[in-house]
Amino acid sequence: MVWFIYGLGIFIFLVIVSGLKLLYQYERGVVFTLGKYSRIKEPGLRWIIPIIQTMRKVDIRIKTADVPRQEVITKDNIPILANTVVYFKVEKPADAIIKIEDYEFAVKQYTQAALRDVVGNVELDFVLTEREKIAESIKKIVDDETADWGVNIESIKIQELELPAEMKRAMAKQAESEREKRAMIITAEGELKASENLRKAAENLSKNPAAIHLRTLQTIRDIAQDPSEKIVLFLPSDISDIVKKYSK
Repeated sequence: MVWFIYGLGIFIFLVIVSGLKLLYQYERGVVFTLGKYSRIKEPGLRWIIPIIQTMRKVDIRIKTADVPRQEVITKDNIPILANTVVYFKVEKPADAIIKIEDYEFAVKQYTQAALRDVVGNVELDFVLTEREKIAESIKKIVDDETADWGVNIESIKIQELELPAEMKRAMAKQAESEREKRAMIITAEGELKASENLRKAAENLSKNPAAIHLRTLQTIRDIAQDPSEKIVLFLPSDISDIVKKYSK
């Protein structure tokens, strides 16, 4: 009798221990009683009836799903390789377990399909310049599809867009042409400004003949600093009169 009571106590203890489940703060437990959904268990040390009840743990933190790179065709028939990342979380654990077999895999598949649909309706220039708008359009499509699963799409990011090699060469050539065009414009603007300054200087010098000769002598002096240079001077016939005039 004593052994029976002792064995029964051990059995009851093992049953109680086997029914204990620990849920972390970021987890929720979906409990099924005889195969039917019954309730959601909150974080902490929880107990379910062994054999009769089972529990599936669901992580409600934001998950990151890397969608494999795939080739998509733009509206103007240009193939590009796109790599996207989806950030999502489970808001209704029961729906995520009951209504979909593998919600993470399904989110990736819907994102791939939405990426092809959105990019296929726009041209390449829009894809390259409006990446955020395309990502937002993809998010809306996927979010609408996954709402019934208890999954919320936080955001979708297009990480990488790879163009064909011939398209890269064409764009590089176009960028180089734009740089050359800009450089020519800057050079022309500089020459125009310099010509304006020279014109103003010439006008000022023309008002004072002595200043012209003094400027000539200054230039000759600068050249004469190099002993190897030979200088031939052509002085105007009235240079002595000009000097006498301004030396008084």
